[in-house]
Amino acid sequence: MATPDPYRTVDGRASAEFTVQGSRFIGHLAPADTVEAAEAFIEEARSEYDDATHNVPAYRVPASDGPSKSPGEVMLREYSSDDGEPTGSAGKPALNVLEQGEVRNVVAVVTRYYGGTNLGVGGLARAYSRAVKDGLEAAGVVEEKPHEHVALTVAYDDSGTVRGILESTGVEFDADYDAEVTFEARVPVADAPDLRDRLRSATSGRVDIG
Repeated sequence: MATPDPYRTVDGRASAEFTVQGSRFIGHLAPADTVEAAEAFIEEARSEYDDATHNVPAYRVPASDGPSKSPGEVMLREYSSDDGEPTGSAGKPALNVLEQGEVRNVVAVVTRYYGGTNLGVGGLARAYSRAVKDGLEAAGVVEEKPHEHVALTVAYDDSGTVRGILESTGVEFDADYDAEVTFEARVPVADAPDLRDRLRSATSGRVDIG
């Protein structure tokens, strides 16, 4: 079974700011693996900068539904909004920067505080594009292996074994100790089958893998 190819995304959260004819622009960038994560970041930015004139969003993330065009290919959900700016002057230019840079699993929000001078559609498009470009530069673009989320549930007696295997492979995970122990792991797609086999073998099949 084919696995998705490595892709370009941002290394972490970052912001970049500049002023054009009195208007203040702030480009906020963050990694996002899902539509829900992207929407949450947008709401976070809108809440933090609720006094801004505009908060223009754009993102490219894996679609939560819909078939892939070919094995191993990830379908992307692309979204942008002008958030009250003239049509085509803000959201699309912001999204274009992500598309042209072939960056995905990423969300951008450009905050604008109006400075009293109308910039025109062309001026706005250049400013919103620059905000995303500067944000990308500040965040850093990296090549990332595709990951998937693996949920593991085991009894306490097996939790140490499972935790040891996860730690030895270096994957990111969270553990929740309740009546049973649940692990949420972020695993490279290419490594997931072997990890599942190791966990089943080490626990004699007692691990519940979601």
